[in-house]
Amino acid sequence: MKAAVLTKFGAIENAFEIKEVPNPILKEGQVMIKTEGFGLNFADIMAIQGDYKDCPPLPAIIGYDVVGEIVETKGDCGSLKVGDRVTAMTRFGGYAQLVASENLACAKIKKDYAVGKAMAFTTQYSTAYYCFNEVQNLHKGDKVLIHAAAGGVGTALVQMALDRGCEIFGTCGSQEKIEYLKSLGVHHPINYRTQDFYEEVKKINGDYGLDAVFDAVGGSSAKKGFKLLGSGGNLVLFGASSITGANIIGKLKMAAGFGMYHPLGFVMTSKAMIGVNMLRIGDDRPLVLKRCLEDVVTQVEENRLDPTVSKIFKIDELTEALNYLRSRKSIGKVSVLW
Repeated sequence: MKAAVLTKFGAIENAFEIKEVPNPILKEGQVMIKTEGFGLNFADIMAIQGDYKDCPPLPAIIGYDVVGEIVETKGDCGSLKVGDRVTAMTRFGGYAQLVASENLACAKIKKDYAVGKAMAFTTQYSTAYYCFNEVQNLHKGDKVLIHAAAGGVGTALVQMALDRGCEIFGTCGSQEKIEYLKSLGVHHPINYRTQDFYEEVKKINGDYGLDAVFDAVGGSSAKKGFKLLGSGGNLVLFGASSITGANIIGKLKMAAGFGMYHPLGFVMTSKAMIGVNMLRIGDDRPLVLKRCLEDVVTQVEENRLDPTVSKIFKIDELTEALNYLRSRKSIGKVSVLW
């Protein structure tokens, strides 16, 4: 099979070789998927930079979500069978024509469902679902702040919050994305490049604390977000995109920007800070991952969720695709097809 192999850390232009590699070997409970393509995520950018500690030793095949047809199964794979079209989360290995995935990390999808939209179900929409439904309990009228709201996970969180009847503050970095957030129905879009989101939320919301903050940025963004929470509020951290492109000094500043916290402070203010890493959830709580993924597919079929496709690239445009994602110009899901 062919795969895009990460051979060196650093510049995207020099990071990959597309070449023939051995087919994966299935373990019990796994399925082999002939992929139509794979999705891109910010974790890929961090892996290319050498900033993602879970990345396998080089040379490595990275990638976390694929869409394709099951061509082989091994052992008990539940209701999955050869010929099923699935969306699947992988623990790396996604940048390849054949992928081995745990059966619990797959969900059947319709044969004619758009590949770009289906690519968003796993890493992005399942992450959003876990953040919004498993670690939260939001209700109609609750106030939420969603950072990077025009991204893949951000779009999913916005749609879930609207479905629940929440009031939404959403940050993004361009006027184009402001208009996109308005089209989604975000009540208070904020351009973080021209406005201080903390001051804007305070100006609009007054002394009322937020019920939840969803943060994929990290650093000082998390510190400000935590201060905006009201009693009973949660700050849900699921990324640290502010580290992208930073040198060692920048990384240290980002880490320091989170601030210092003591457990007693959480008790006294009745606030919480929760970290989410879906690779860990998939490893240690696979049934939870399965529930999230299957519920996402159900809600899409019920027209409660509708992933946005940013761009779809061909495999020979992989460098362009990754640079596009890294530029923060994307709105919704970015995918690459074989």
